[in-house]
Amino acid sequence: MSTPDAPTGSTPFYRQLSPTCGLRVSPVALGTLTFGRGEELTHMGDLDADRAAEMLSRAHEAGINLIDTANLYGRGVAEEVVAAALKKLDHAEDFLITTKARMVIGDGPNDGGASRWHLLREVDRSLARLDRDHIDLFYLHQWDGQTPLEETLETMDTLVRSGKIRYYGVSNYMGWQLQKALRVCEAHGFVKPVAQQILYSAYTRTAEYEQIPAALDAGISTQPWSPLNMGLLTGKWRRGQQPDGPARLKDGTGQEMRVPDWDRLYDVVDALAEVAGRHGATIPQVALAWTLTRPGVHNTAVAARNLDQLEDLLGYAALELTEEDRTTIDRVGRPEIMYPHWHQADMAAERLGAADRDIIGTIGEQVAEQFGARG
Repeated sequence: MSTPDAPTGSTPFYRQLSPTCGLRVSPVALGTLTFGRGEELTHMGDLDADRAAEMLSRAHEAGINLIDTANLYGRGVAEEVVAAALKKLDHAEDFLITTKARMVIGDGPNDGGASRWHLLREVDRSLARLDRDHIDLFYLHQWDGQTPLEETLETMDTLVRSGKIRYYGVSNYMGWQLQKALRVCEAHGFVKPVAQQILYSAYTRTAEYEQIPAALDAGISTQPWSPLNMGLLTGKWRRGQQPDGPARLKDGTGQEMRVPDWDRLYDVVDALAEVAGRHGATIPQVALAWTLTRPGVHNTAVAARNLDQLEDLLGYAALELTEEDRTTIDRVGRPEIMYPHWHQADMAAERLGAADRDIIGTIGEQVAEQFGARG
């Protein structure tokens, strides 16, 4: 397999998926939201097997070895396109595949959730669509507050021990939900999740309050989805400017991503553009490179509509951000100071742990600037 140069210095290109497992993955996973056309998320894209094969071939050349999909994408159509595309490649066995289940994918009473019944059925369906005998990494796609965690996690334990999945993680969990899942696994001797997949980008950074510190404390990795915020951080969205062509946002307004502060979004894009100008890079390359420098982030999933977009994104690997670059982005993108974060930064800074230092330590700089933190 040919690989691009390491993203930074002597750092190996491939990273361990998580400190708690030995699987090595590329820093970027190729997302498949743009594969196929089905009944869900159809506005994201409709790449057929031929075009998907071209994209996977280019990804392989760049060293990408992880494909990220889900049963929700087109209600299974994306998984079918992945399977059909891989059959067109000579190096299909080099790819690892991630898929997910939990979301509602039908009208029946058990067509969603994290029950044993639903998860076992959906894993078998995904395996059939992918034409594989195992899933390399499986994510519980969302929290289920009505199914006992013991039932969900015993099911995951069974699936790992049976060989149907190799590793599993959780997606879109809150920090306390992740910690509760880990405690249930410890209490019952279940195989634990090794990663979390969450929304995280230079603009959407609320994960820094709890989700990322919880994962850092537990020693599991974070895989951001949509580090470009569904296209909002591509440079196409600027003050007084919106894309003319098709956008991955369903209604073209950004409301699908719950943008609460457009001014701050534009400030972040401006900061990304400033850094891009210093390096002769593009805004998406900088946004992607920034995400991969963040604490606990081992890998991130990106999707592209065509080869040109993919080619641009792959340029992140040649980009090494400086401390000045990261400060430029961080200054405008940091989340609002909230209690108890400001209180801990102000009153407990002499005993911060590793997870605290990475997040509260950064927020502490804002506390000092705005409120005059105590030493």
